Amino acid sequence: MEYDYDDDDRDCFCAGLSSDCNRAPDPHQQGCKFTDKLGHHGSGVEHLNREYLVEGQLFHLLAEIAQILFFLMGAMTIVELVDAHEGFALITERIKTKKQVSLLWSVAWITFFASAVLDNLTTTIVMVSLLRKLVHETHLRRFYAGVVVIAANAGGAWSVIGDVTTTMLWVKNKIGTVETIGSLFLASVACLLVPLLVMSRGMKGDLPQGNAIQESKHMKNLEPWHQALFLALGIGSLLSVPVFKFFTHLPPFMGMILALSVVWMVSEIVKHTLDERTRTSTGVLAVLQRIDMSSILFFLGILLAVGALSATGLLGGLANWLTETIPSNSIIALLIGLLSAVVDNVPLVAAGIEMYQMPENHPFWMMLAYCAGTGGSCLIIGSAAGVAAMGLEHINFVWYLRKIAPWALLGYLAGFVVYWIQAKLTGQL
Repeated sequence: MEYDYDDDDRDCFCAGLSSDCNRAPDPHQQGCKFTDKLGHHGSGVEHLNREYLVEGQLFHLLAEIAQILFFLMGAMTIVELVDAHEGFALITERIKTKKQVSLLWSVAWITFFASAVLDNLTTTIVMVSLLRKLVHETHLRRFYAGVVVIAANAGGAWSVIGDVTTTMLWVKNKIGTVETIGSLFLASVACLLVPLLVMSRGMKGDLPQGNAIQESKHMKNLEPWHQALFLALGIGSLLSVPVFKFFTHLPPFMGMILALSVVWMVSEIVKHTLDERTRTSTGVLAVLQRIDMSSILFFLGILLAVGALSATGLLGGLANWLTETIPSNSIIALLIGLLSAVVDNVPLVAAGIEMYQMPENHPFWMMLAYCAGTGGSCLIIGSAAGVAAMGLEHINFVWYLRKIAPWALLGYLAGFVVYWIQAKLTGQL
């Protein structure tokens, strides 16, 4: 394995190991990093390689992964705190329509904008829970749930905090907050609008009457101001994270931890206005137990595996092969999006980040953010939102493939075309 050291490092290495070197080793010289290392651990290329692998690669990789995981854990905790105080009920309770088409459009666009602030998984769970109260017929409710999956993935693609993949690209300084909204908003709208226009044609009349599915939830003694406070506080704290990064230039996870600390302190103050039973179910300790740590550990394993592939040079070789085989980066991004419907989009984006070295806000990163975020809608197993809806409503894989997947694919391609035209008109491509 070959390593690229700069001239000072080569001089230090030479001075510490070779008697033929014209430069004498100076242990007091601060620039001679490798001589100091070898002085502690002996001499030889093996020790130097070990130091580079541990400190130059492993520690650096763990630091980057830790930023992503801390960011996700902070965001998930804030969202769970809002949900524990039933803040999302203020939004869902205001949907009173009985028309099938009106409900379809209302649910779709609420999901679209909510997932840009929250994450698409949480938004899907909230909206499917709403549908269980509004739509009593099972087949029709599954149809609405399929639209929620498309809307949640489309909404998360144009926000740096709306989807894990866009968050990864943002944390890695591949895309900017404002640039992502400007580049991907219209494409994401098209990704949802096209399926809605097609699917609305077959929906007429009022919703069928029947008995709604009752959620077995603990009755909490919460006042409306509790709900409004935590809804505003949760959304405001999440939106403050990109602003914090813009003004301080600190890593995003620090802004998320700061936002979580503010919400945490407010919850500690507010809990004194609640009864003992409600206080127990809405406390931070109870909320922390609801965090999906299995997903966090999954991301940890995936990112470590991708980092190992990058360190061995395999991803760089794959990038060169793809560039030689498929000369268009647009087609590569499009294929990655379609592949994310079968393979989880997190490892695909992580691999893409390591494979390509392009400047921030390059069109390829924008296309990758859109394609990886929305391509998973083409199959029910292709995204976290789809898997959540599948579990909550027991959606059959084949049923989704027949009823929802064709329109999801049509919207995915329409959004990609809209971005391509927009990038051409603005001179980005």
